[in-house]
Amino acid sequence: MNRPSRIRPIALSVAMPVALAGSLSALPAAATESGTRDLEEVIVTSQLRDTSQLDLAASASVLDSATIGARGAGNLDQLLNLAPNVNFAAGASRGRFIQIRGIGERSQFIDPVNPSVGLIIDGIDFTGLGLAASTLDMGQVEILRGPQGTVYGANALAGLVTMTSNAPTDTAMAEVSAEVAEYNGRTLSAVGSGALTDRLSYRLAARNQQSDGYIDNGYLGREDTNNIDESILRSKLRYQASDDLQLDITALYIDVDNGYDAFSLYNTRETLSDQPGWDRQETLAGSLVARWSGSDLFTLESTVSVASSDTEYGYDEDWTYVGFHPWEYSSTDNYLRDRSNLSADLRLLSTEQTALFNGRSSWVAGIYLRDESEDLQRNQSFTSQFETANQALYGQLRTSLGETLALVTGLRLEQRDADYTDSLAVDAGNNDNLWSGDITLEYRGIADTLVYGTVSRGYKAGGVNGRIISASATNPDIGRDAFEFDTEQLLNYELGIKGAWLDNRLQAQLAAFYQDRSDVQAKQSVFDPADFSFDDFLTNAAGGATTGLEVELDYRATEALRFFASAGWLNAEFEGFESTSHVDARDDYNGLALAPVNLDGRDVAHAPNYQFFTGTELSLTENLLLRLELEGKDAFYFSNSHNEKSIAYELVNARLTYRGDSWEASLWGRNLADEDYYTRGFYFSNQFGNNPANGYAPEAYYQYGEPRVAGISGTYTF
Repeated sequence: MNRPSRIRPIALSVAMPVALAGSLSALPAAATESGTRDLEEVIVTSQLRDTSQLDLAASASVLDSATIGARGAGNLDQLLNLAPNVNFAAGASRGRFIQIRGIGERSQFIDPVNPSVGLIIDGIDFTGLGLAASTLDMGQVEILRGPQGTVYGANALAGLVTMTSNAPTDTAMAEVSAEVAEYNGRTLSAVGSGALTDRLSYRLAARNQQSDGYIDNGYLGREDTNNIDESILRSKLRYQASDDLQLDITALYIDVDNGYDAFSLYNTRETLSDQPGWDRQETLAGSLVARWSGSDLFTLESTVSVASSDTEYGYDEDWTYVGFHPWEYSSTDNYLRDRSNLSADLRLLSTEQTALFNGRSSWVAGIYLRDESEDLQRNQSFTSQFETANQALYGQLRTSLGETLALVTGLRLEQRDADYTDSLAVDAGNNDNLWSGDITLEYRGIADTLVYGTVSRGYKAGGVNGRIISASATNPDIGRDAFEFDTEQLLNYELGIKGAWLDNRLQAQLAAFYQDRSDVQAKQSVFDPADFSFDDFLTNAAGGATTGLEVELDYRATEALRFFASAGWLNAEFEGFESTSHVDARDDYNGLALAPVNLDGRDVAHAPNYQFFTGTELSLTENLLLRLELEGKDAFYFSNSHNEKSIAYELVNARLTYRGDSWEASLWGRNLADEDYYTRGFYFSNQFGNNPANGYAPEAYYQYGEPRVAGISGTYTF
């Protein structure tokens, strides 16, 4: 493998802003996003205590409302390429499955999924529900890389994404936004905020986003079978009950009715499906966040959230129409899920009066509860019920070891109970007692600089393979060892440096890490002769090892010129894994057993060796701002079950914005070079081809990413 060629794009993305800054630093001053030479301080709110990003001993990307707006992002999947070593998988109307440092789910079909990446929106747990991640009126998106075991536990083995919308304001404001784009794209948003009384303020936000999508269905003669149709309504109240007690209440309604018709037998943007699918979600959710500081001994913070989501995911399984195959064949697949969860987090934070060890150690102690149920109906012929209950105790101690050193330790003890039943008479469950934690040493002996070293431990709970248990009744090749899979564990070793320099005109962070995974949860297959198909299930690979680098910088060269960049390098591999689900094992199937394929040393799926994002903002006049972006990603395996890869790609984006006193208008374009790239891929092997035109030969099929899209957007503030 040619490692230098993989690192070169990263080096260019970081070096280019520095080189250009020197040559352009003499440009005349003009107003920029912040209007000052200094870069603003960014506060991370997803930790046990609110912390400045440059004081956080962890690798984290924080995207503010200005960045979200300049990106033109309507959903989280349009922001993920800005963060190093973060990827996503589509196979749906959006990229709603997230991978961080090569760890994360890529799909969900029959069996329940234990997520690797947590997703929290305004305190509401939406883990595993990426369609909910709208950016409507979003104030900040935080992406934390590495296990967040102390803070979040079982569903944050790889990392955590938190999204926080803008808070209610005391002064009245109203804002309307509209956007039109190619492919019949149109978006309308409105926000209103203000005070109801001297102690109670509100904020309302609503959006409808529609697009025909980028697929033409040649059989039906339609251009909207892969469309976007998403509506969201959010209301927030902030009640200052007393000088010591603040209550924040959020209510959220989401209605997504997207189409899903993305794959073509000829790997083009023209499909032949006679029964195109859909990707739907309807959610009603809410949260209550309270903060009480009425005691000299501690501050009390609590979050209670509830969410109920009905999802439907379906597709034309043969991708064609009746009559296309030599025999009459038509098949669809459809998954209806009803998911509900309730979570509560209660924590105590020490004050100066209750600091330990002569005032050198601050502490946090908390309790966490989470109940979730998921009911599935597949094709009106199969149903299942999956229930989980989590209870956890956690704590963190931060101890000053002198003027320049601090030691941070965290521990979480968690119990998880899971029960699974289905219409095939499977009744199984598992109980886990889990622990995670972290030890971090912080050094601040250099002005405006943090150097840190961290060892952290995370876990992903084990579970049961409901489908494989039911299949074992008719398939003697299935052993009892396939019925369950064990908890996956991860040790993360990380060194980092971050700070603000050049009179706070340059902010940068660099992290290097090594991750040691054990009992890696990976897909396997067993052949079912009853219906001549393969049954997939999860098992535990021996292990995995991941090495990587992450860098981010933000540089204000002058008041008129700003540069930004991020880059990641990743080498994530299996250790000691022999796969029976790999296509080579399936192609060699001899009617008796699957011959395992050795994947030791192979890159895990959806783990590109490099990613980069770089750009600049230039104030051409006092009112006119130009933003240019370049982003890229290395090729990566689509699956651990075959050798098909995406292609390496680079995308160019641009946005020209004019700002008036109370309005602004933007002309923008994404993927200006109209680069073809893929977000999901499948491979049909020798015995299971899909296209009669080539004799059902083995072939790979790809889902395309967004083509070149241009549009106009505008905002008016009252």
